[in-house]
Amino acid sequence: MQAARALLIEAGPQAVTLKAVAGRIGRTHANLLHHFGSAAGLQRALAESMADTITATIGAAAMRAREQGGDPGEVVDLTFDAFDKEGAGALASWMILSGNEDALDPILEAIHRLVDDLSQAGHGDRPIHEDTLQLVLLALGDALMGGPMAKALGLPRNSARRIAVRSLAASHAKREPAE
Repeated sequence: MQAARALLIEAGPQAVTLKAVAGRIGRTHANLLHHFGSAAGLQRALAESMADTITATIGAAAMRAREQGGDPGEVVDLTFDAFDKEGAGALASWMILSGNEDALDPILEAIHRLVDDLSQAGHGDRPIHEDTLQLVLLALGDALMGGPMAKALGLPRNSARRIAVRSLAASHAKREPAE
């Protein structure tokens, strides 16, 4: 998975092939074909591995933000970085565009587990679901076309992140108990 992830970050999702990963780890194409069954199987395993790692990191940051007064900046940065710098946005888009949508299931399931865990840890209300949807869609959209869009509108490159932080902060403020 490390070799597949490195290829994803270096060259994009189209570079994550059985042959390329096999070459990276000194195995044969047949070895990986036997293990994953196809390039789609490899991509699904990569998506699952990334989703588990990323949601664990974001979940820990969300818990810290809750305990330390609700600053959502770290959660936003981790989410945006996962979709952009770590390649999750490109991988998800590639899978959708290549007709391999079921490979998104591990990502969606990991996000759902994270939301359930966070809900059980103190926010059983609906806004966490809406906040998650908004944050994921903003991060995905930013990863795919945030730079060109911000430039076209004459906005700083980090504008979508700032919007996400403001939105989460406002949502958290609504949930804070009255003193």
